[in-house]
This record gives sequence, C-alpha cells and structure tokens, in this order.
Amino acid sequence: METRRLGTTDLMVTRLGAGLFEIGAFAQDAEAADVLRAALDGGITFLDTAACYRDSEEKIGKAVADRRDSFVLASKCGHEAGEANAGEWTAATITASVEQSLRRLSTDHLDLLQLHSCSRQVLERGEAIDAMERARQAGKTRYIGYSGDNEAAMWAVRSGRFQTLQTSYNVVEQRARTSGLLQAAQAAGMGVIAKRPIANGSFGADESPLAYADTYYGRGRTLLQQGALPDGPADRIELCLSFTLGRPEIDTAIVGTRNPAHMRANIALVVDKGLALSDDLTAELHRRFELLDDDWFQQT
Repeated sequence: METRRLGTTDLMVTRLGAGLFEIGAFAQDAEAADVLRAALDGGITFLDTAACYRDSEEKIGKAVADRRDSFVLASKCGHEAGEANAGEWTAATITASVEQSLRRLSTDHLDLLQLHSCSRQVLERGEAIDAMERARQAGKTRYIGYSGDNEAAMWAVRSGRFQTLQTSYNVVEQRARTSGLLQAAQAAGMGVIAKRPIANGSFGADESPLAYADTYYGRGRTLLQQGALPDGPADRIELCLSFTLGRPEIDTAIVGTRNPAHMRANIALVVDKGLALSDDLTAELHRRFELLDDDWFQQT
C-alpha cells in the first residue's frame, strides 16, 4: 500500500489507516483481534484510537503489542477516561490519561498523542497543550496533534504548537476544504489525517446505517437528488474513499469497522483500485456541496 510522510514528522503512514472506535464500542476481544490482524496483515501501518473509546486501547494492547514496531500508534486525550478523572482538559487528567494509555496499549511510548476535540477556549488557555508538550519532552509520545473541527481546528493549525491535524472530510463534509483548513494545515507543514472519510457509510445507502450518521445520510440524499453524477465508481465506498484521498493535503484516512471482512475489503479497494476520481466528478461533487451548503458545518 502507498505510504506518505505525515507532514514534516518522520512518521510514514499508509494512505488507509484504521480508526479503532468501533472495536472498543462494539467488538468482543476475539473479533477486535481479528480486525487488528486483518489491518496489519493487509499492510496498514497507522492505528488510531483514544482513551475514551471504551476498551479499544486494551484490545489493541492484548492483540498486537508484539507487533508494535510494525505500525504507527496514535491515541487521544483530554476527556475524563478511566482513572484519568481530574476534570476535562486539565493537565492532571491529560498526564494521567497518557500514563493510562501506555499501560493499556502495552507500550512505552505513543507515536502521536492528539488533543481530542476540545473547544477553542480550551486551546487558548494553554494548560492542555502544555501538558501534552511535557509528555513529549518526557518521551511518552514522539509528536502531538489536534483532533477536531471548525474554528478550534483552525486555531490549532495557526498556533504552531501541533505537528498533525485530524479533521472530518468526506463527500458531504467539505468545510475543511472550503474554509481553507486543509490548505492552512499543509502550508504549516502539519500531517493531515481525515476522519469519517466514508461519511460513516451513509452516502448512497438505502437508509442511515447508525443514528449518529443521520445528518450525513440526509446531506447525501440532498446531493444525489441534484441528478446523475458524471461517470465514477459504482461502489459507494470506493467513491467516498477516492474522493477523500484525492485531496492533496490528506496524508491518511482512517476507516473504522468491527468486521474483519470489511477491513480487508477496504484495503483491497485502496491497493487494487488505485482510487482515482475523474476531474469532472470531483468538480461536480465540489460544486454540489458549495451550492447546497446551508451551514453544513463540520461535525465534531
């Protein structure tokens, strides 16, 4: 699978990464292990989790700690989680959360520690970022990043204190492009990680797959009601991944699943298909979003 350098870091990541919320929220240990092995065996080198993804970190530690040298490991902090309960966005919670994550993941360091979707006000106070920088100085993480959207994400980019940005971008979630967020991150030398690259599986679906995908499902129906699209992939997941990975600023896109067969199918799309949309189709998807964007802000 194609790899890219994550911004100006020395981390090399595959274009497709594994988002690991679903194995924490929905999978049993054996199923989670199968998903993780399918990802690594298929060539994925970027695993993304968070302290608040239920027991996702523990499942990763149990299943693939013996393969730690073969992947880039990212987690997130900031929310109260487990033993780290000294209040959201406090230095005490972040410090305890990092230690907790390392124990759960059975590792002595993270490759990337990300601040998890806090507000601009939290960023401006500086306490949370200071705690992350202390974790980096102590060797607990190699790099720090911000995971979030909208004005907080732009503040994080402009602050110069983070090496990466994780933000939402897909066919029905293009504000990161139209607002200039992606372009600003790239200009700042930040690595860019796209979350929700397949619109939570809702685009072109017969019905919304999950309650939290309802907004995306509705936007997708509105986009598709504008008429036939120029020729493109018949497979809706292929179309969505091709669209997201077609942005030059995006280094990797993380897709989550609890199903190892779905993980293997996503890998096959990236490896076998090449995932390129025509200029006409890309332009039409851009045009429709810009025409219909009635405060279609990035979902946090």
